Amino acid sequence: MTWFGVSKQGASGPDSMTSASALANTTVSSPELRRRLTQRQLTMMTIGGAIGVGLFLGSSMTIRLAGPGVIFSYLFSAVIAVIVAYSTAEMAVIHPVAGSFGVYAQTYLNEWSGFAVRATYAFVQIIAIGAEVTAVAIYFSVWLPTVPQWIWVVGVSTSMIAINAQQVGNFGEFEYWFAILKVIAIVAFILFGLGLIFGRGPMRAVGFSNLTAHGGFLPHGMKGVWLAMTLTLTSYMGVEILGVTAGEAAQPEKTIPGAMRTVSLRLILFYVLSMIVMLSITPWDRMGSGLTGSPFVLTFAAAGVPYAGSVMNLVVITAALSSANTNLYLTTRTIFSLSRDGYIGEALGRVGRNGTPYLALFTSTGGMVAAILLAIFVPGQAFLLLYGIAVAGMFFVWTIILLAHLAFRRTLGKLRIARLPIRLPLSPYLEIIALIGLAAIAISTFFVDGLQYSVLSLMPFLLLVTVFYWMLKRKNRSRLEGNPERDVFLSRSE
Repeated sequence: MTWFGVSKQGASGPDSMTSASALANTTVSSPELRRRLTQRQLTMMTIGGAIGVGLFLGSSMTIRLAGPGVIFSYLFSAVIAVIVAYSTAEMAVIHPVAGSFGVYAQTYLNEWSGFAVRATYAFVQIIAIGAEVTAVAIYFSVWLPTVPQWIWVVGVSTSMIAINAQQVGNFGEFEYWFAILKVIAIVAFILFGLGLIFGRGPMRAVGFSNLTAHGGFLPHGMKGVWLAMTLTLTSYMGVEILGVTAGEAAQPEKTIPGAMRTVSLRLILFYVLSMIVMLSITPWDRMGSGLTGSPFVLTFAAAGVPYAGSVMNLVVITAALSSANTNLYLTTRTIFSLSRDGYIGEALGRVGRNGTPYLALFTSTGGMVAAILLAIFVPGQAFLLLYGIAVAGMFFVWTIILLAHLAFRRTLGKLRIARLPIRLPLSPYLEIIALIGLAAIAISTFFVDGLQYSVLSLMPFLLLVTVFYWMLKRKNRSRLEGNPERDVFLSRSE
């Protein structure tokens, strides 16, 4: 038995890539899921999912840790993120299914990793959704500080559920325009900021002196740059979205590589240029010491531009809504995939007439419920509590993706790798560098206020996942060996 003509024990016949392409356009998708996501929708969904509170709210913490040196933090983090993104894209071209990297891990590593990475990813995204809607409440409090946070959380959560309940093509189009607004706003922020820096218009030039005038470019040394990477790295959380959306992508062998190349460059430019502009206009030590608003809003307010702060606050609200919208989609498809692979109840794998897995969608709203409860009882700590757990979970998910990709490369062999439409250069060295980096950054969370227990908090969850997996394996072995999601890849050889 082989996977797309590629045996787990070694290489197979020359037609493996052809069969992969054929399956990608026919049976690879579950009968009810529909391939209606175009390249432009995939591109903007990935950007929309990756650019969220990590940039607009979490950057306040990274600036506090590294000062202007946070620019280096975003650049170094981008290297790891791009390695993960290209690794995911390579496998998604060959295996374009809703299960994404969970199926890749199950195929090239073992069943436990395939189950654990999907369960963790669903858990992380559920928590991330809670962090995003909590961020929206924080942004709204800038305008209406007397309104309780939980009211905003409830309103936003209801809207997100309604959007995700639509047919995937409509959802993709909605998210496309949602993300477009976010991108336009970031570009406008960068251009307007550059105008302030170089003195275009009636205002005098701000220049770049703020990057070095308040304790130097590295006020906390390279240690601060490194510690900030515990958060800047997760600002790129979402680059793996292309793998999850592959199950509903039209012509995945073309749309995925095209979207991947576009997304990587845009994300790096958006993050790095935004930080340069922001820290040039406003001294880093005046950005505030807590999560009371977006540094982007504070930057415009400090510049004294009329109404610019309010306009930017509206923008960051839109950005958080877009990210939460995409995260809800990702969680729903991951839970759907676990059901189709026989790990959780069959009902979670059923879809409505418009192709939406409704029960999986409602299950994905758990993070919103957690956000409502935290907003009621500990509103001042809600965001960091949720975000910290998501940080640790993504370290695990990205580690499994990289390990699966190493095994994927070994299995395909050089000839098939050379025929891939998108390839990660310098493999396996880049994956190994990224794995070492992830491990070192995970250890560094113990030295960051608010994140000390992030990694430790994930351990009980992984233990429960492992226990659940072995119980399920003992009781329902036959179902796990014959699941419909995975069997799509299987073809019998003589």
